[in-house]
Amino acid sequence: MNRREALSSIVAVSGTSLLPVEAAAKKKEPFIYSLNMSTLRGHKLGFRKELEVAAQAGYGSVEIWINTLQDYLKNGGSLKEASAIVKDLGLKVEDAIGFAPWIVDDNTTRGKALEQLKLEMEQLAAIGCTRVAAPPMGATTGDSLDLKKVAERYRAILELGEKTGVTPHLELWGFSKNLSRVGELLYVAVEAAHPSARVLMDVYHLHKGGSGMDSVKDVGKPLVEIFHINDYPATPPRETITDADRIYAGDGVAPLKDLLKNLKNPEKPVILSFEVFNQGYYAQDALLVAKTGLAKMKKVAEGV
Repeated sequence: MNRREALSSIVAVSGTSLLPVEAAAKKKEPFIYSLNMSTLRGHKLGFRKELEVAAQAGYGSVEIWINTLQDYLKNGGSLKEASAIVKDLGLKVEDAIGFAPWIVDDNTTRGKALEQLKLEMEQLAAIGCTRVAAPPMGATTGDSLDLKKVAERYRAILELGEKTGVTPHLELWGFSKNLSRVGELLYVAVEAAHPSARVLMDVYHLHKGGSGMDSVKDVGKPLVEIFHINDYPATPPRETITDADRIYAGDGVAPLKDLLKNLKNPEKPVILSFEVFNQGYYAQDALLVAKTGLAKMKKVAEGV
């Protein structure tokens, strides 16, 4: 019996489902639906409970926050146990949200950030996560950075990713002084001159930074593996809108259907991860919020 036949037999006997990306690729579905744990952050559930809620809500994929994992480890959990929790719930950790200031000019701060990122990548690799967000942490205010230097710094963490098996995805932050627009993001990704370069965009940040949803058409499909989906209301205006104003996909005014058509990749499914920081949602039942987020994502993506 060859490897493929053996795996098929195991699946048939155990009834175990394929991992989300594998299942979608098999069915040629354009999207994988994921829950970013920012959505439940205000519920203060902790690492295990967040994952349990995601699984109960019907998700097969999640994005965790690194500090939540680290809190779990500090309170007596182990990486082996964390990995077992993920597997037992039938989940895949697609990405992790971290805030190492890898981008800054200060050499000492940047050196410590690389040490921090290396540790975080090793922890993520141990639970089967192969991506980590790389936002412009530490450079959201102040001077505009030299993008050529930023590209060099991004390449440095991509090389770190080669060693750890966890790829940093360059993240757009629309409110930031640096990397707030798609043009900046693309320049850095291309100038890094590394085959693993990837970008991480977000409906809210595309709006907040002024790039708009149409800018996604300018981003090469191989650069996008995961995308943060949400929506924004007609008011407040772009200049004063904040993270807390994000809402369920389809509940706002963002042209999400057109956006998803531009994101769709015939070669592989794109992971859509629901990310909001909505105080109103934090006041509701966590399972209800997770279920609603999944249902609304699927509705928006219907027929794309």
